[in-house]
Amino acid sequence: MNFEEIEDQDGIRFSFNAWPSSRIEATRTVVPIAALYTPLKEREDLPLIYYEPVTCKQHTCGAILSPYCQIDPRGKIWICPFCLHRNQFPPHYRDISNTNLPAELLAKHTTIEYTLARSAQVPPIFLYVVDTCVDEDDLKALKDSLVVSLSLLPPHALVGLITFGTMTQVHELGYSECPKSFIFRGNKDYTSKQIQEMLGLSAQAARPQQPIRPAQPALPGGNPRFLLPVQQCEYTLSSVLEQLQRDPWPVTISRRPERCTGVAISIAVGLLEATYQNTGARMMLFVGGAATEGPGMVVGPDLKEPIRSHHDIEKENARHYKKASKFYEALAKRASANGHAIDIFGGCLDQVGLLEMKSMVNSTGGFMVLSDSFTTSIFKQSFQKIFEKDAEGNLKMGFNATLAVQTTKELKICGLIGHAVSLDKKTASVGETEIGIGNTSEWKICSITPKTTNAIYFEVDNQQEQSYQPGSRGLIQFVTRYQHSSGLFKLRVTTVARSWVEGNSPIVAQSFDQETAAVLMARIAVFKAEIDDGPDVLRWLDRMLIRLCQKFADYRKDDPQSFRLSENFSIYPQFMFHLRRSQFLQVFNNSPDETAYSRHVLNREDVNNSLIMIQPTLMSHGFEGPAEPVLLDSISIKPDSILLLDTFFYILIFHGETVAAWRNAGYQDQAGYENFKELLEAPVASSQGLLMDRFPIPRYIVCDQNGSQARFLLSKMNPSTAHTSTYPYGSTPAGQAIFTDDVSLQVFMEHLKKLAVAGTS
Repeated sequence: MNFEEIEDQDGIRFSFNAWPSSRIEATRTVVPIAALYTPLKEREDLPLIYYEPVTCKQHTCGAILSPYCQIDPRGKIWICPFCLHRNQFPPHYRDISNTNLPAELLAKHTTIEYTLARSAQVPPIFLYVVDTCVDEDDLKALKDSLVVSLSLLPPHALVGLITFGTMTQVHELGYSECPKSFIFRGNKDYTSKQIQEMLGLSAQAARPQQPIRPAQPALPGGNPRFLLPVQQCEYTLSSVLEQLQRDPWPVTISRRPERCTGVAISIAVGLLEATYQNTGARMMLFVGGAATEGPGMVVGPDLKEPIRSHHDIEKENARHYKKASKFYEALAKRASANGHAIDIFGGCLDQVGLLEMKSMVNSTGGFMVLSDSFTTSIFKQSFQKIFEKDAEGNLKMGFNATLAVQTTKELKICGLIGHAVSLDKKTASVGETEIGIGNTSEWKICSITPKTTNAIYFEVDNQQEQSYQPGSRGLIQFVTRYQHSSGLFKLRVTTVARSWVEGNSPIVAQSFDQETAAVLMARIAVFKAEIDDGPDVLRWLDRMLIRLCQKFADYRKDDPQSFRLSENFSIYPQFMFHLRRSQFLQVFNNSPDETAYSRHVLNREDVNNSLIMIQPTLMSHGFEGPAEPVLLDSISIKPDSILLLDTFFYILIFHGETVAAWRNAGYQDQAGYENFKELLEAPVASSQGLLMDRFPIPRYIVCDQNGSQARFLLSKMNPSTAHTSTYPYGSTPAGQAIFTDDVSLQVFMEHLKKLAVAGTS
């Protein structure tokens, strides 16, 4: 079974592709039945339908017509596979026959997209929230990026500007006589009602009754003062941005700038809440440091007070952490209820308070980009990449989406792990066990892109005594409704079926997708790590791995030498080894902001990208032949080769000792050394392709063996040759010795074999 072909067609990959027919057998497989689903996966041959979908009339069901429905062309009837209700086809299906079927009934169209008749009444909204407590260079670079972004927005999109430092300013773009703004104090917590009164907005903003067509300029609901169409206010907004000055409040040498990030984002939420409820919008927060005053404060303004570390949080010494997190969680709840996404762009060498603010991005499906400064290409290119357009010139992003999941009666939904919030919709498909965001069959995703991937977990509800019918299949339907950037509402429907098999059947093991299972377990581990202690999560991960090996490996009891894993389980323990050492679960040497950022990215990406984060890829370029993948192991370091490491977050080119010496001697510029010049250029060319394709743009590092930045490579490698390794007399060690107390993969596997064959977990 080719899992990647299925992913290309339906954007979905399951941990098991054949399901045990009873509940007890399903729990014994250890890894839950679960899927990684990318709703808006890009496909060239995606069938596009320009009429309303046909739905099941059973009031508790509402499933959409799919290739798995039984049809009676003569009686013009179809049977819903989820509730078995018999439905009449609508009148316009009167010509239906076995040879003349509509697109949604064709076997190859398991994923289909409907363009609905109703279009959005308001175009997409972009509200920039800009920090002015930054250096002159940073502010100039940020202003330039914002001005460029105006030309990348759809001309009918609405745009607004809020700037903040010690005070927060809401700029009235509709006032053309002179620049005009409303100023709010940075140390005061404003309620939604106060914000509306001060800005002169009525809560019941008058809405335009006519749908907006992409070519039309759109006037906002409520006051057309703060949010205007780009084509109407581009000149005004560009001039306001160009004249933007650093925050004038004086900062002494022993203090941090007074930055009221909490008030600024609270006003942004209040402004959109008052004017555009339940409408596609994004608030883009550009922050150059941590909040130091007002609600949502992360650290005090005095430099004597250091910003919190993981150790401080663990020992409960972070004074502002709980209060700030609670404040931003409340804002996240309000924004997600209205379908508004919040993006955070950090441009600072120090922490910006991402840990406290993460709920705003994670709950609304926003973007998170962390860079050292707004002058870096990481920020500039990542920000521009957000506004990528498709072949029709529309932004590659959907707004205000909902994802509903429906299952046949033997299967129940446990929950979702990803960037969404629960819509508390309890249906017959909802199970008792909760994994992630559970107790619902529908979730809200305020912002969705073609790369947004969610993990959905299921459980088998069939009891042992219920009869199992050979050849029967379980069905799951995913329905994603979203506002397209052109203003149209679209409905993406994916219906998948997998076979039920007896629990002890070898088909269950043969259908195991170890790559998907590793990513699904990583998401559960990260979800647990947010709540539990780190060591508890590692112990849970170890227990699950031992139990999986006990269930699916071949071995004789108490004989580790006899332990064998079949091919489709063989690299799963390796993924778990690297996951245990990764920055997702090991917080040592990572700031709380970096941990929040890496976990956010893992919960958004698909199987392949997530695997690169868990176990980075390593390519070796040498004189012998073309580049080849090598083990992520210290024995792969050779003095006469160049290594290209891809961890998703950074791309690193590592020159062996001999190669670096030759390069420093300038051999590549001499005649007769053309092959050496090509060797130096090959990894650079390979890395460019990776840099162009990825979001956020990865950090790019070039280093030499024994150089200071070689630590980025060594920290990711399996330390099979450590400083404590012993070698036979007279032999030279292969690879490079790594100074670490971590066990190597070989030792890890030996312990795993011993524990698995002992029969205890």
